[in-house]
Amino acid sequence: MKLDPTQILIAPVVSEKSYHMINTRQYCFRVHQDAHKLQIRQAVEAQFDVEVESVNIVSVPSKPKRRGRSSGRRPGWKKAIVKLREGHSIEIFQGAQV
Repeated sequence: MKLDPTQILIAPVVSEKSYHMINTRQYCFRVHQDAHKLQIRQAVEAQFDVEVESVNIVSVPSKPKRRGRSSGRRPGWKKAIVKLREGHSIEIFQGAQV
C-alpha cells in the first residue's frame, strides 16, 4: 500500500515511559496500521529532518471493555519506537520535563 509520509505518523505517544526514552534518543509514535519499518524511517527523516538509526514496531493489542451490560473492544493500534543517530533530536519533545 502506498502511503504519503504525512499519513504514516499519526501522533507522538505521550506517556511517562516515552519521556524517559528521550534520554537514549528514542521517540515513540502512533503509526498507520499498514506502515512498515522503511516507510516509518523515511517519514520521520522527511518530517523532522533527522537521521534515524533504527526502528522497532510494537502492535498494541485491542482490549475488552464493558459499560454496564454492554461489552465491546477498544481497537488495537501500532506503535513505532524510533532511535535517532547521535547529535539529532526532535523539537516537539524539547519542552518535555524529563
